[in-house]
Amino acid sequence: MLAHDITEIRQNEFKGRAFRKGHVVGKEDICRLQRLGKEHLFVLHVGNDEMHEDDAARALADALMGKGLCTGGEPKEGKINLVADRDGVLKIDREALQRFNMLGEVMCASLHSNTVVKKGQVVAGTRAIPLVVKRKIVEEAVAVCKGGSGGKPGARRSGIIEVREMRAPRAGIVITGNEVYYGRIKDAFAPIMRKKIESLNGEVVGVYYAPDEGKFIEERLRELLLAGADLLIVTGGMSVDPDDVTRFAIRNLGAIDLAYGSAVLPGSMFLVGYIENSQGIRGPARSSASASPDDFESTGHPAPIPVLGVPACGIFHRITIFDLILPRVLSGERVGRRELAELGHGGLCLHCRDCAYPVCPFGK
Repeated sequence: MLAHDITEIRQNEFKGRAFRKGHVVGKEDICRLQRLGKEHLFVLHVGNDEMHEDDAARALADALMGKGLCTGGEPKEGKINLVADRDGVLKIDREALQRFNMLGEVMCASLHSNTVVKKGQVVAGTRAIPLVVKRKIVEEAVAVCKGGSGGKPGARRSGIIEVREMRAPRAGIVITGNEVYYGRIKDAFAPIMRKKIESLNGEVVGVYYAPDEGKFIEERLRELLLAGADLLIVTGGMSVDPDDVTRFAIRNLGAIDLAYGSAVLPGSMFLVGYIENSQGIRGPARSSASASPDDFESTGHPAPIPVLGVPACGIFHRITIFDLILPRVLSGERVGRRELAELGHGGLCLHCRDCAYPVCPFGK
């Protein structure tokens, strides 16, 4: 009886199991085994202080998984895939993942943190590297997963990989600019923003146009809040000219934790802030970037409503800072200066003629 899967590789054609663990070898298998380079088969003895690769993979997968994940079936060739159990934003504790992989005889490879994923999508894979691994190594890997970045078991609720569910937003949009408000040019922002919101199962509760007047912009934003908007988007007027007053209107609205300017091109003049939610409209989680929408339910407090200021580059470029930040905001993450600064590494768009985003390095 085979003690492990035996892999077959045919260049540019096939890679997978030729023989499954547990298969009882018969005479008819010998020629195929020899073609796979197997001149000898060995009897496997697993000591009490050791683990078979399949048992280790199960233990590792269970420890790595946080909310919104499941395993993709039984181990195959010693590896288990972690699969999204819901649509959402993938979040990785990267420091803990590095410590996990530094142990040497175990590994986990994942997609980039903050990737938008669909239910059923493979987001990571883990395995023990040797066929038989020391039990102590697996236990250390499990402890890393329980401890998270802090390294202390019990410091995190579950896993170092999770998929955070995105809420469906009720977006209110204000398009600023004298040239649009007075009909000198046709607006291009509204259909772009509407399409992006609806692609995330959201709805647009209202679209207003405003001249470059701070008080006017502020009043339109208040009307959208009264209409039930739990996400405010303001376009244009984010530059440095004296009549670019959008960010001042957002500040006068009472926005807190304003962060103007990001380390991303296109989108360096992006703005994010939050409005205190006196009406109890359900927004993203109130706490830090480690929060998820589930945390809102436990606090019982109305969460602040995010305000996103989108510069004019949002018309010209298909993908900008807005596309990187919107899913994270909808997943309950509190985005601020640090998060905008971290995007500098990987934040330069290559402006490919045939844009394949998100299958590209932008924002990663």
